[in-house]
Amino acid sequence: MRPILMKGHERPLTFLRYNRDSTRLITGSADQTAKLWDVQTGAELFTFRFDAPARSVEFAIGDGLAVITTDNFMGNVPTAQVKRIADDPDDQSEESLLVISGIKGRINRAVWGPLNRTIITAGEDATIRIWDTETGTCLMQSDNEQGHQKTITSLSKSADWSHFLTGSLDKSAKLWDTRTLTLIKTYVTERPVNAVDISPLLDHVVIGGGQDAMNVTMTDRRAGKFEAKFFHKILQEEIGGVKGHFGPINALAFNPDGRSFSSGGEDGYVRLHHFDSDYFNIKAAFEEGRRCLLVGKSCFISVMWKRLRCNV
Repeated sequence: MRPILMKGHERPLTFLRYNRDSTRLITGSADQTAKLWDVQTGAELFTFRFDAPARSVEFAIGDGLAVITTDNFMGNVPTAQVKRIADDPDDQSEESLLVISGIKGRINRAVWGPLNRTIITAGEDATIRIWDTETGTCLMQSDNEQGHQKTITSLSKSADWSHFLTGSLDKSAKLWDTRTLTLIKTYVTERPVNAVDISPLLDHVVIGGGQDAMNVTMTDRRAGKFEAKFFHKILQEEIGGVKGHFGPINALAFNPDGRSFSSGGEDGYVRLHHFDSDYFNIKAAFEEGRRCLLVGKSCFISVMWKRLRCNV
């Protein structure tokens, strides 16, 4: 495979997203720009310029809109800005159709809600907010007691957009209803959470993170707990873990077919993990474990750990 090198940004990239048919790519960068690219040729189609680093980018349903967040920087407040994406690059404009502001602290993620009617934001102030895309009004925000207590680092939507998962430095991940912002489930870990994702195939979520390298007293990967942890989405039980990274995990993503997942770490490696056949029998294992619990046996967790296998 010969890669296409797309040159244009002058500082580190912060985020990137493909459109639905993978013909275009949008990237955000610390150079205070977001760029639109042609995937086939690698050509730069357009540059959106800001007064602060661009933190996250996301195409809307239909790819006609994109939301881009900017950091609080040199006196500029953090924003989430909606841009129209033209079919013809010659018709593209830098004009923002909507600018959402008034949030304290960096906005780490902004994603579209169902039918592009809302935008969901989350970031340093540990609060999730849902905004009306017509008026820019904040419709609701997460409860301070039920919600995260530290910076929200990541946000991932379900395949049907009915719920989403957030990860936080408070060592937890939380599952939320997209329309009502009702807290559905909480998954507790022993390490700060940097990345989360929801399986499109099974009722599983994957959570990764780890202690910052500067705070780890040993170089052994076990010291920083650099492991991708799997939880049952409904039962909230931890069902297994995949080791391999020697630094905090910063990115996680299930393959759209649900048969593999990838992890990216501060160690500079991307690891692609393929599930073996036992993994797809895990639903039956949960039913077996549930029956064991009903009759008072303690086989639930052992059954689950035996069922999860990854080829690393």
